[in-house]
This record gives sequence, structure tokens and C-alpha cells, in this order.
Amino acid sequence: MVVHTDSSKAVDARRFVLQLFFAERNHFCMFCQMSGSCELQDLAYQHGLDHWEYDRIFPKLPVDASRIYFSLDHNRCILCRRCVRVCDELVGNKTIGVKNRGTASMIIADTDVPFGDSSCISCGTCLQVCPTGALIDRASAYMGATDEISRVKTTCTLCSIGCGAELIVRDNHVIRVEGDWDAEPNHGLLCEIGRFSLLHEQRQRVRVPLVRDGNSWREVSWEEALGQVAKRLQAAGNKLGVVVSGLASSEAAKAAVGSLPGEKMLLEGTPSPNGQFQLSALDEADLYLVVNTDLTVGSNYQVAGFAIKRGVRHRGARLILLGEGENGLDDWALYKWGPKDAEKAVELAAKAQQPAIVFSSRGAELARGLAKKLPKATLLGFAPGANTLGLVAQGVNKPFSVDGKSTYYVLAAELAQPKDALLSALRKADYVVVQASYREPWDNVADVILPSPTSHEKQGTVTNTEGRIGKVVAGVTTKLPGEAEVIKRIGALL
Repeated sequence: MVVHTDSSKAVDARRFVLQLFFAERNHFCMFCQMSGSCELQDLAYQHGLDHWEYDRIFPKLPVDASRIYFSLDHNRCILCRRCVRVCDELVGNKTIGVKNRGTASMIIADTDVPFGDSSCISCGTCLQVCPTGALIDRASAYMGATDEISRVKTTCTLCSIGCGAELIVRDNHVIRVEGDWDAEPNHGLLCEIGRFSLLHEQRQRVRVPLVRDGNSWREVSWEEALGQVAKRLQAAGNKLGVVVSGLASSEAAKAAVGSLPGEKMLLEGTPSPNGQFQLSALDEADLYLVVNTDLTVGSNYQVAGFAIKRGVRHRGARLILLGEGENGLDDWALYKWGPKDAEKAVELAAKAQQPAIVFSSRGAELARGLAKKLPKATLLGFAPGANTLGLVAQGVNKPFSVDGKSTYYVLAAELAQPKDALLSALRKADYVVVQASYREPWDNVADVILPSPTSHEKQGTVTNTEGRIGKVVAGVTTKLPGEAEVIKRIGALL
């Protein structure tokens, strides 16, 4: 059988449907923020629509602007239901649905509550697949049509999953971040942190070297700052500690090992050895044993949480939570037990065909103990920090400890919440240098703050929790020197 998709009859039918779309709701391309990036508009041009034969209805439809990152404008919705499907089938959250029938149909959140009061987790997947201006990215609205932007494929460096992302760039500014549908291991999905956090950062950027002058900060030249830093690091001798964040690139870690004296330590802690695995195992498991780890809103591993939700919702996989305290997956779990009831979990997991043990650094010891009793289980451990495995490979392999140190060089990158033990040690230290993208929280503990590019501005590589090496590609150019370059310049002065 031969199917002709571009016959005159087929084209006329599509033109008829397009006219109905435009007449049904309030589509005014000349005012729409998606003009130039709208699939409905593109199809109208493709089919030669410059008017329509049917009277407009001009319905009075609401706009839901209750969420921080995006708005829902029902006037521009064509009820394609892409948002409904991705929320359910890819993210597993099933926040978005449809109420009513026929021309009265409307996209809703949960039981028709405002998006801001719903179970929405702000992953933004619905935003990325919307073909019109119905779901609006509030930060990038009107900032660039398709022919005015460029797309830069990179790797998210904000957790150890290492998702593939695309930076949407115009005039040397990243205006939006989207998931890369072709990338491993996320296949286009991003969490709230990876998609929105750097574009909505409230902390103050560091763009020039800062030296403490009493209770205030003084801007200085790179030469003055690096000269002072080199002199103090040289004088510290064996009392120097170099602390590297997992947000730093492998190239920066290599430079720190090769150029700076002192003990090299991991800011977030050492990764737990858990062998080789692929995150795709989450889409094959029939039982999840999640140990002391929250994979939902606020955590760094939400994309893995999406896979677990998909498994529970669509494949009937069972979820067991082991740990104390509240967990965002509580409502999804078949059982939730404390560590003392681990044997119950082992007994149930032993009956599964493809169990998966999921944990982060907090649950590493218990997870390894469970794995010894469950030989069929796949062990999926998330390394602390986005690039901790990459740092270890370059020789930064010791956990942070004070151990007589009085001077510190901290490569912090974009880190916002360092551990209390590190902050306490820095407050007591004689001299602290921090290489960071933002002043906070380092301006309370540092003597010198050296600027560092964000992940949208730097080049390099990172190694995710699977051992997969991902390229970090700068979306914009900046006058700031790279992380590794600064460290090498200090090393040359020692």
C-alpha cells in the first residue's frame, strides 16, 4: 500500500485543521513570545495560511502564573497533550492532566489546582515539548526566536548523573537550558537544578580578585592577588590543604595536583566503590531498594528518581525505602523501613528477578552490606559531587580533614552549601584562598576570593557516577581565566 502524505487532498485537510486551531482560541502571532519558534506558526506558513475562513470564538481563558519558572497560557494551548504524556511517561510524576471534554477541554494540574500549589516538581520537561506559546519560560520569553539563537551541547556539572544538556545562547548570553534528547544517560530529561538553577542564581558573582581589607573587600589586579596567594601558600609548607569541589573539572584537578603543594582533598567526600553499572538498569529493575537517599525535589539525583517513578507507575516495579526521616518517595513506596529492618528488605528483594540497590554517600555502608546478601542486585551508587570520580582519577583522592593544617586553598566553583566541618576549619585557619564563582558563602571565611567561571562558561571534562566522561563546553565567552589556568599561574610563582 502506498500512502501519499503530501497529496492535494491531504494538504487541504491539514489546512482545514490548522484553520480550526487558529479560530478556536486566541492565537495572535504578532504578540506571542513564541513567534519564530512555534510549530503551529511554522505549519501555517508551510500551508500558506494568511487568513482563515472561520469566525473566531474569542474565548476568555485564564493564565496560570503561579510557578516561578514558567506560566501556562490557555489561550495558546492546542490540546496536543504532549505535556500530559511527558509528565506521565518520561518523568513519571503525572501532575498534568485534562479536564472536561470537547471544546471545553483544559490542561490542568492535579485536581485543577494552580500549578504553584500542585505536585509539579519544576523539571521543565513539559516546557521543552510544548509546540506553541502555551507553556512559557518566564526568563527567556521574547529573548530569541529559533533563527536568532545558537545551541551548544554540554554536560550538566551539578550532580554526578552528568546529564546531557543544550545551552540556548543569544548575544553571548545563555537564555535557557534544555535537555539533550540524544544524550546519555538522561535522554533529554533534566531536573529543576540542572535546567533552572544557574539562570536564577541570586548570589553575587565574583568577576575580579578580592582581597580582605579588615571587615571589607578590596578589588585588586590578578598579578597582586596571585602574588600574595603564592607567597602565603609557599610559607605554609606542610600545613597547606588543597580542597577541590566535585563541581570542578578534571583538568582543574590535574592542575591542582601538578602545580600546588600540600595535601589534595575532596570537598564533598570520597566516592563509594560500587563497580561498573549503567543508569539504564533503573529502567529494567523490577524492585528498587533505595537506601538513605532522597531522589526527589531538592536532591541532586532527581533524574534517577524519574526512572524509579516510571518503573513503579508503568512497569509495576516495587519500591522499598530504607532509612530514617521523610523522603519524597514515601508515597511511591510499597514499604518504608528503618535500617534495623534491613533483613525484611533483603527477604523481599531476594524474590525479585532484577533488583536494584540505589544509594548515595549517606547509605553506602548499609547498601554494600545488602549487596553481599543479594547477588542478583545491581548496585547503583551516586558519587558525592558532580565530578568526584574525575578528581580521584587525577589524584585528588583523600577525604577532607584538618590534621594540623592552617592554610587552605579551596577550589569551590559554584558550590553553595559546603559541609559544616569545612566551614568550621576555614574559620579557624590562618589564611584561606577560595576560587569560586560566587561570593557567598565564602566571604565570611576567606582572605582572598579568586573568580571562577560557571559551568556555562568553562571548558573541560567530568566523569559521572557511571564512569562516563562528558565534555563541558562553554556556551558563552568570558574574560575570566579558566580554573586550571589560575592554578597553573599560582604554581609558576611558587
